[in-house]
Amino acid sequence: MKVTVNVDCTPEEARSFMGLPDVQPMQQAVMAELEQQMIGNIKAMTPETMVQTWMPVGLQGAENMQKMFWGQVQKMMSGVVDTTNAMVSGGMREKE
Repeated sequence: MKVTVNVDCTPEEARSFMGLPDVQPMQQAVMAELEQQMIGNIKAMTPETMVQTWMPVGLQGAENMQKMFWGQVQKMMSGVVDTTNAMVSGGMREKE
C-alpha cells in the first residue's frame, strides 16, 4: 500500500506548526552588524594597505611551492644518479 500526502504551506506556516522559533529577526540583525563591520574595515584599509597585507602571503606561498618543487626534482635526480652509478659499477645494488 502506498500513500502520498501533499502539504501546501509556506515555510512560516510549517515552522509554526512544528513549534520551531522564528529566527529571521535575529538573522537580519546579525547580518546587518556583520555588514557594518565589513564596511568599516574596508573603509579603513587603503589599496596600498591591502596590497601590503596580501602580497607577502602570496609571494611566500609561491616561494614555498618553488622550494618544494626543486626539492622533489633534486630527490628524483639523486635517485637517477644513484641508479646510473650502480649500473656503471657493474650491476644494480640494493637500496639501503
